[in-house]
Formats: sequence, C-alpha cells, structure tokens
Amino acid sequence: MLPALIQARPPRLVRAIRCFDLPAQDEDAAVLADELAGITAMVAERFTNDRTAEGIQRAYLLTVGCVSLGIERTLVEQDDASALEYLIGEGAEHAFQQGFRALKELAALPEDSLVGEFDQDPVYAQRRLKELFIDICAADPGENWDGPARYEMQLNQRKQVQAVVRAASWLRRHHWEGPIKDSDLNAEGVLALAIIFAVEGGGRIVARTGQQEFARFVGAVRKHKPDFEQGWAELLQVVPVQHHPVLVERIDNLRAHCTVLHKLNSRTALKTLFAELENYAGTELDADF
Repeated sequence: MLPALIQARPPRLVRAIRCFDLPAQDEDAAVLADELAGITAMVAERFTNDRTAEGIQRAYLLTVGCVSLGIERTLVEQDDASALEYLIGEGAEHAFQQGFRALKELAALPEDSLVGEFDQDPVYAQRRLKELFIDICAADPGENWDGPARYEMQLNQRKQVQAVVRAASWLRRHHWEGPIKDSDLNAEGVLALAIIFAVEGGGRIVARTGQQEFARFVGAVRKHKPDFEQGWAELLQVVPVQHHPVLVERIDNLRAHCTVLHKLNSRTALKTLFAELENYAGTELDADF
C-alpha cells in the first residue's frame, strides 16, 4: 500500500482548539466558545444574514477562517499549542481583527493595472473587501483549508501590480509636456509608451502621445537610427531605482515582442504603425487629428 501523500490541514483555529487539555481548561474553552459565538453573530449581521440558518452558517465558516488567518499572520512559525496560548491570552476577537486587517490591506492594493475612478469609490472598496473576505475566509472546520496560501498568492500578485502602477504614475508625473492628472490610468500602456519613445535617446519621458508626436518620433528614428539599448539606458538613468525592476522586465519583453519597435526602421506605413501602437498604449493615446 502506498503511503498517504495528502496531509490534513484544517483551519488553524480548529487545530488550536484540539490542543485543549480538558477538563483542566474547561473555563478557558468556555470563554473561547463564547467569544467565537459573539464574533459569528457580528459577522452574520454585517456580512451574511442573521435572520436565516444559512446566513448564520456562512458567518460561522467566515469566523473560523478569519480567526485562523489572524493566527497564521501573527504566529508564522509557531505550533498549534502556541496558537491556543495566543487565543487564550489575546482572545479570539484580537485574532479576528488581525485577520480582517490583513484582508483590508490586501483589498487596498490594486487588483489590475487598469485603474479607474471607481477604484477610489468607498462603496466599491467595501464591496471588494467583502468579496475577499468571503473568498479567502470561508473555512469548513472539517475540511482542509488553503486560505493563507490564497492570501499570500493574491498579496504577491497585487504587490506586483502595485509596483507597475507606481512606476507608471511616476512616469505620468514626469511626462515631458507636464504632469498627466487623469484619474483613469492604463499603467501598462504608460510603460509601453515610455519604453518605445525612449529609443530615440535623450532620456525624455513620454507617458502619453498622439498621432502628430508619434509621426515626429518615427521620422526622427528613421533619420538618425539611434541605438535602442542606449536610449533605454538613458531612460533608466532618469527614473528612480525602485522602478527599475518593472521597467527592465518590460524592456526585455518589448525588445523581444513589440511589433512597433521591430518595424520602426522599416518602410511600414505610419498609419499601420500607429494602429499597432494602440495595441500597447491603449487609452493612453490621444487622437489629436
């Protein structure tokens, strides 16, 4: 018979409760149970439905998950006995708040590099937080739960998106014609424009363009045939170092795959090039004539 390869990983709260030494800790267990009941009632009132059995059941699963997430975020390397000591000493409410605070921090990070005005809307922000709460923290006590792993995965993904948005925002503020202040932001489009226009050299930052400026750019590149690599090096020299990883990654990608760059020195018609530029810059292009 093959050995079991799947390790049971119920929610951390469940694993901690299993460490109770009953009946010696009956009083502590009763206090914890009372705390968890109170948290469940609060979650049912605010996030599910405290008037139905289904709503209360969902609130119970969310309580288990959020308390477990709080324990995981606080006691990263410690065992389940330590988790029980933490619950007894600090209380389940504290663990729940730690988990919910982690979710709020996650919800505050951008999910996508396309940032719109609605992303700053308080109603949308609350909806986004609720969706994350339900997605990550619904934890059945009798089943394996991967909430912490999903949280870490989303945290890493959103931090990467945040780095892209911050780099694009910096480029917008330093656009050669003056800061771009639109609330909507296509971060990948800004990066693509800055990298494509950088091949002309001189370190000038282009975060938005139109047909006339693009026509001037193409003409200059075809006339002077600048060194693309030198142009990118000059761009990096004027951009703060914290944004370099994002820019270097995008430079590598566009160097290999950008059809606009590949056709700049060819006889490709300007109209065709501009149409292809739209694939990279998107809404960051201005139709100026």
